[in-house]
Parts: sequence; C-alpha cells; structure tokens
Amino acid sequence: MRALTRRTLISLLLGCVAVPAVTPARPSVAVPVACPPATPAALAGFFDGTLPNRLTAARVPGAAVSVAAGGATAFAKGYGMADTERAVPFDASRSLVRIASISKLFTWTAVMQQVEAGRLDLDADVNRYLTGFQVPGAYDQPVTLRHLMSHTAGFEDVITGTGARDAADVPPLGRYLADHMPARIRPPGEVSAYSNYGAALAGHIVSEVSGERYDQYVQRHLLDPLGMARSTAAEPVPAALAPDLARSYDTDLTPPKVYPFTFDRMPPDGSITTTAADMAAFMNAHLHEGRSGAGRILTPQTTARMHQRSFTADPRVDGYAHGFKERTVNGHRVLMHDGGWEGFTSIMMLVPDCDLGLFLTMNSLSGGDPDLQRLVDDFFDRFAPERGAAGGEQAPRATVGAARPAEPRAGFYKPTRHNATSFEKFTTLLSPSRLAVDDAGAVTFRQKTWTPQGDGRYQAADGDRLVFLVGTDGRHYVATDGSAAELMSRAETLPVNLGVLLVFLLPVLGVPALPIGRLVRRIRRRPAGTTPTWRLARRLAVAAALLGVVFLGGLILTVLTLSGDFLYGVPLTFQLLRGVPVVALTAAVAATGLTVKGWRGSGAGVAARVHQAALLTAMVALTWFLWQWNLLGW
Repeated sequence: MRALTRRTLISLLLGCVAVPAVTPARPSVAVPVACPPATPAALAGFFDGTLPNRLTAARVPGAAVSVAAGGATAFAKGYGMADTERAVPFDASRSLVRIASISKLFTWTAVMQQVEAGRLDLDADVNRYLTGFQVPGAYDQPVTLRHLMSHTAGFEDVITGTGARDAADVPPLGRYLADHMPARIRPPGEVSAYSNYGAALAGHIVSEVSGERYDQYVQRHLLDPLGMARSTAAEPVPAALAPDLARSYDTDLTPPKVYPFTFDRMPPDGSITTTAADMAAFMNAHLHEGRSGAGRILTPQTTARMHQRSFTADPRVDGYAHGFKERTVNGHRVLMHDGGWEGFTSIMMLVPDCDLGLFLTMNSLSGGDPDLQRLVDDFFDRFAPERGAAGGEQAPRATVGAARPAEPRAGFYKPTRHNATSFEKFTTLLSPSRLAVDDAGAVTFRQKTWTPQGDGRYQAADGDRLVFLVGTDGRHYVATDGSAAELMSRAETLPVNLGVLLVFLLPVLGVPALPIGRLVRRIRRRPAGTTPTWRLARRLAVAAALLGVVFLGGLILTVLTLSGDFLYGVPLTFQLLRGVPVVALTAAVAATGLTVKGWRGSGAGVAARVHQAALLTAMVALTWFLWQWNLLGW
C-alpha cells in the first residue's frame, strides 16, 4: 500500500476531510488494469501464510476474512478463536461480528435507494423530511443529505450516552435524535468532521419516508435481497443468530477482558451484526452495478452515482464518494470504510478497477497493531500492486466548497471531529497534534514529514497528501487524504493551559506551611495576631484551593479509570465531582470579599498577605481553566 500505508484502523475512525460538490456527472471510464487474479488458491496461500502468525504476535484471539472478486466470493475463512472460553473457532460463514461504522455504508445505500425511488433529494433541506423535530437554522445554509453523507453538516461530536447496556435503555430513534441533537459548530459544507449523529439522522430520514423502522428496512431492502441470511441490523441479535456471536477481548489486560454486548442508541451509525461471508455479497453488489447473484439493491445508474466522488476538501487530496471514504492505494482508487465497537476492529475496501473487495475483522482492538496493518499493505501489494502512471479508475472532478487554500500555519491542531459545548471539550486538550514548518518549507505533523510539492500540496513518504485551508469564518485547517484538523486558539493549547494550572498550583504548595506555623505558635504560646475576619478569609481561600486540587485529581483519575463508562452516560461519581468546583468557587468568592473587608487592620504579616493574594489569583486561574473546558457546574 502507498497512500493508506501504516495508518491504523482506529485512527481512520476520526473521519476524512471533504467539502460539498455539485451532483457528479457520469464516472470516467476506467482504463483496464492488469491486476493479478485473486483465485481461491492464491488467496488461501496468502492468508494462511500470513494471518495466523500475525494474530499471535499481536495477541488477537481471532479474525475472519472474505474477498469478493469476479462477482463471487473468492475466499472466506476464519482464523483463531471466536470464543476462547468455549474454544469456538472463528468461522467466516457462521461467526457473527459487530461491524460498527461499516454499518453506515448500509445506511448510505438505503439513502440512495430512496433517492432512486424519488422520495429523497440529496440537496434538499433535511427538515423537509423530518416530522417530529427540526434541525435548527444556526447558519444561512440548510443541512442536506449530501452534507450528512460527507460528514460536513457541522455537528460537534458527542460520545457520552450513545451506548446502552440494555435494550430497555434504547429509546425510539426519532426521540433520541430530537433530545440529543449536538450543537452545530461550523457552517455546513465547509470541512468534514466525522459524525455518528449525522449518519443516524440519515437513517431516521429513510424510516420517515419509507414508513419502516430502520432495522426492518435494512432487512427487507438490503440483507434479504442479497441473501445475507446471517446478518441483522436488530439489537439484540435475533435468538436464532445469538449463539454464534463472536466474543471480543481487551487483550491489553491479563487475562484478557471480554467486552459485553453494547446497544447502539443511534442504530443507523453502527448496529449491523454480520459474518465475513455475508459481507462478500454486499461487496459484490457494489462492485457489480448493485447486483449480487440474483439479488439487486441499486440500479447500475444509482450505483455508479454513489461511487463517484461527491465531496473533497481540495482537488489534490482524497475525499468522499456518497458515504464511502475515498483512498488512493498503490495508484488505485479505493472505496472503503472501517469500524470499531465492543473491541471488534473491521475494515472493508473495494478496488473497482481490479474488481476486488476485502473485508477483514478481528475480535480485539489490537487489530490496530502495525504488524497487522502490514497485512493489509501486503494484500494490496500482492493483489492490487502499484499500477504506475497508466490505468486505474480516476476520481471524477468535484466542485470545492467554502474552505479555500491557505498558507501554512504552524501551531497546535485538534481534530475537526470534536466537542465544543459540553465537558467533552476537555478531551481536545489531551491529544493535540503539533504542526511545525522548517526553513525549507517541510511540514512535520502527526509523526510524519510532509515535503512541499510546489503547488500548495505537501506529501509524506508513504504517499499521503496534505493541504492548508481557511474557512469562511477565518478558522484554519489542515486536510489530508485521511482526517482533517483545526488550528487551536492559543487559549486552547496545552502549553498555555499547563501555565494556567501552574499559576493555580504554585500558591497551593505553600498551604502546608500554614498549619505548621499555627503549631509553632501554640508551642511557643503566642496568641494569633490577626482578626477573626482575616482568619476566616484565609481558611476559606485555603479550602477553595484544596477543593480545586481535589477536583483536578478526580478529573485525572476519571480520565484514567472511568472513561469507558461515559459511553453509557455520565457516571454518578463524575456528577458529584462536578459539584466540587461550585463549592470551591463559592468559598473563593466569600474569601475575596472577606479579604477586602479585613485587609486593613488584619494584623497579618507581609508574607501572609502575599500568599492570600496569590491564593485568590490562583482561584482566578482555576476559574478560567474550568470555564475554558466547560467543567464549571453541570
């Protein structure tokens, strides 16, 4: 592989950069490419010779793989264990896996079916199709299905509460979407920011215009026509299929921990459970004009339209094809999606000019191990090798949206997929990416060096490309063949926030000296020379500062130990913890008032006065930090 090389599956979950295009014309005719034949024998030799050893090296219990070629299932096989406790081997035709965000491809296909039926228009305001609620008009441009398919609607990201432990905790989709609509934080059509909510909204719209519940629609119009008899979009999995659910494992623990079945409160974004063999039928349908065997899910015209590039941040980087992520691998145009849920790691990749499709799933997040990534690299090198300058399907041109080319900007960048209005905003502080530009113009970003190509484009050694953009509101972005990132303001950067926290913590270091001083006075039998008002002010300031330390310590502990619990909702311990700053700042305000009132004639020495002023300044710094990251109150 070239443009996709060495990128972990997990990082791909962040999404890609794209901006809206006009309705594309007919695709360009692909030049025939001499791809090596993907015969059953060749595929068996490749996977049997590589996959088992790599699973062992990465501590992955099991995997299943299927390859679609020539309109048929060329290869499907399981490796390792689907259930280690019961010693159940992985079976590509029997073992069921959760494919997470690859489910979105079924949702987008359903959208295109309704476009084909004339019930949906990709460029109409989605509010036309919503009956129970509306998307607020935060910007001049309405949100359209085309925006949802390219993740350019401008929604912020929300993770908390999107999963459930029990079916009883999953409300009807329309009600959940209405009650949990994320804020719109940028104009639609400007830059891509991967959105599970957007995909769920699209699936709900399909239900609205078809009159069928999402899981029933997928069953009747996608799974049944393709003969995918061991697949379902229902949660829980139907009783007839449930015994064959593969188990997934957190292999970073010893012994490995089994992930529980997790319900998705937004099913169209990731609810499908299937087998590797069934996925071959879905891949063949998209490789062969909407048909697999005797079943058809799209007309040839609609299939061709769906596979055309529909959004791109810039003509010089890859984009989206109506919900498919677009990649260039070994010179081939690849349509793909990946997904991770409950510890399963999966990827589906189509190479239209080779009539080739690959589906790979593993029951451990260690599937992102670099050694296993090389398996995908090696597969492409073997069955879709570098095509050179000639041949290959070319991505049709697409009009570029609102973001414009810009000059390089060094600084710290956050993913465009982020939260801005809730306490989840704090997560952007924990993983910024620093971008530097050297004297020669080369860019260092995300552990790669990108060299200038002379046309505003930068390219890494593995073939990935990068461009700089500026939005209509002046925000700066970097867009790559993978995900996009947004330049952080100085107030959001880690160095500034560490400095603010240092301003808070330094005066607190002097607090332990206060009881020591009181003890010394008692031993020497010296009475306190300060007024009661001053002493109360001191105690309140110290209490406020110590509560601030308690909150920060609890916040760190929560991030380290309870982060997985937020998928199901805000843990009670964190709700209680968020009350600590309220008490602390109330004490600080009272301390400030008493300090001002009792400053004159307090009887305090210079050191005590300086320390009191420093403590109150520290509380101002803490207040800024809490306000900046939406951590103040509930």
